[in-house]
Amino acid sequence: MRKAAYAGLFYPKTVGTLTKTLEECFTGKLGPGALPTKPRPGALPVKAVISPHAGYVYSGMAAAWSYKALAETELPDLFVLIGPNHRTNESGISLDTFETPLGLVRPDQEFGKALAGKGNIKINEEAHLPEHSLEVQLPFLQFALADRAEKIKILPLLVSDDLDIESAAKDLKGTITELKRRVAFIISSDFTHYGPSYGYLPFKDNIKKNLSDLDMGGVNFIKKGDAEGFRDYVHKTGASICGYLPIILLLKTITFEEALLEQYYTSGDVTNDYTNSVSYASIIFR
Repeated sequence: MRKAAYAGLFYPKTVGTLTKTLEECFTGKLGPGALPTKPRPGALPVKAVISPHAGYVYSGMAAAWSYKALAETELPDLFVLIGPNHRTNESGISLDTFETPLGLVRPDQEFGKALAGKGNIKINEEAHLPEHSLEVQLPFLQFALADRAEKIKILPLLVSDDLDIESAAKDLKGTITELKRRVAFIISSDFTHYGPSYGYLPFKDNIKKNLSDLDMGGVNFIKKGDAEGFRDYVHKTGASICGYLPIILLLKTITFEEALLEQYYTSGDVTNDYTNSVSYASIIFR
């Protein structure tokens, strides 16, 4: 079992405090303004979301937009969670059950073994142990889908430079087709990390506007489904988007009718200090 490593750090570790914090993420001034409701008849299925992974006090209100959308559509057979590995240059899936203060989240082992059997994406439990990018998504998923929490199945995948993205996308599509899974992707990514703490200072004036312009340049490629354009944009600008590889993998794996930017802000907007700032976005793909 993969124990919660970041409870008490990125999010509260007691059930009562965590639940209250999650409620405030949904109802807060930068959140969607309401708690998730039941699935809405006729709603286009959510194929994927991009959700941030910072401490809830900073990015939780952005993440809430993604999880409200997921809660209000039909429950998929499987949530494929894809995030960056901040700790090592290793990719891989986990077949462990993940524990959070809200309970257990179980993997789809059949899907994971079939995917790993194609040879490009390995099972790598150790890579997941110190990584926060996927763990912090799970309490949101459990809270938003509380009435269906026992039915949630996940496949956690960490992506780093060692993974062949083209082959990984082909394997994901093939496994989804072969096992006939209805899948929703949760992509864990923050956007620009700005300031001396992150070693990224492309501008020093009009920081709020320039950050927005920089991030929206990337978001526009994402909304068009242009994986190569997004890759080139990140390389050209040096934009410090930590989950850019998971985003590229998503864009090479799915097709979609629409992608909506539901929320965008920065930690500077929360603290009113842009000396060091991280950007957060919630993007919904239907």
